[in-house]
Amino acid sequence: MSLRRKLRTASCLTGADWRLIVEAIAALLVARLRSLLPFRVLARHMGGIVAPHSQYAPPAPLSSAQTDRVFAIRWAIGVVAPWMPFRTLCLQQAIAARAMLARRGIDSVLHLGVRDPTGTALEAHAWLDAGGLNVTGYPIDPALTEVGRFV
Repeated sequence: MSLRRKLRTASCLTGADWRLIVEAIAALLVARLRSLLPFRVLARHMGGIVAPHSQYAPPAPLSSAQTDRVFAIRWAIGVVAPWMPFRTLCLQQAIAARAMLARRGIDSVLHLGVRDPTGTALEAHAWLDAGGLNVTGYPIDPALTEVGRFV
């Protein structure tokens, strides 16, 4: 995308869009710092991890306004993540989006998965959904096996 096109796009953003972008930058920065913690500490801060097939109360259906907020947060994280001065991985994006959703009272589920959990090289992925909507980390590789989730 050319610089001219980027500037034209930026000039069309509303004040609400810019506030959401600033919030996404802050949330990604905090998520990056939180992801440096040992996983057991991070898991405790996020409410504890449950098994992927454990029974939990599914989140309530989202209202139209909540659905719009989920899409706006997904957009903001997607726009900001590539421009951060550090690499934002799937886990950091999911943590940031989860925090932004929580600020708006929207429940979400952060999933953790691995490819070939019995192999020598562990490849992990995190994805987030809210009310049945894909937020971050999609599409999911079918070779991934979900090993836990934060609800």
